[in-house]
Amino acid sequence: MIRLVFTIIAGVLLGGVVHLVSVLALPRIATQDAYSRLTPMTKLNAVTPLPLVDPSNSPMPFMDPAFAVAICRYDLSTGPIKLAVPVSQAYTSVSFYTRNEVAYYAINDRSAGKKVIELDLMTEAQHNELPEDEEVTAADRLIIDSPTVTGLILLKALAPEPGLMPQAQAMLAASRCTVQTDAPPPAKQPEPAPPPPAPAPRGKR
Repeated sequence: MIRLVFTIIAGVLLGGVVHLVSVLALPRIATQDAYSRLTPMTKLNAVTPLPLVDPSNSPMPFMDPAFAVAICRYDLSTGPIKLAVPVSQAYTSVSFYTRNEVAYYAINDRSAGKKVIELDLMTEAQHNELPEDEEVTAADRLIIDSPTVTGLILLKALAPEPGLMPQAQAMLAASRCTVQTDAPPPAKQPEPAPPPPAPAPRGKR
């Protein structure tokens, strides 16, 4: 009886481990993930508007027909990304995903508090290369660290009424997602300390 109970417990634990491993590994081994499906229809390091959702055409699952949607498929291997998204009158959001569809940051027009959502996207290594004495505050420049070199940025603008959809689409079409080709200015090196003054000559006794 005890052996049967242990067998059942071991089977349940083994099944749980297999299920957990398969769930965690699925985004990495899937061949038709969001990044792969969007690659043929989007440009690299540029904003690409997606077609409106209808029952027979949906580039991604669970898309809301009340939103205009655009994608920036980014690659940070050549440098950080500068993102600028005009804010619509209703609601605008920007979400960031890794290459394996893991969401790691999101911002909307209310949290941004500006007419344009502006930020810099870079890897942690690129962030560490920025000069430490750069006179930039968090209010002037929002820097987001991407866990992966490649990924997706999802731009969404709400159209409260069907007649406002062209306006929402135009706002997203005016967005920019471009590589910063200019290298950051080098950090200032500390000036060498002046040499100590030479001792005064002693007088003859």
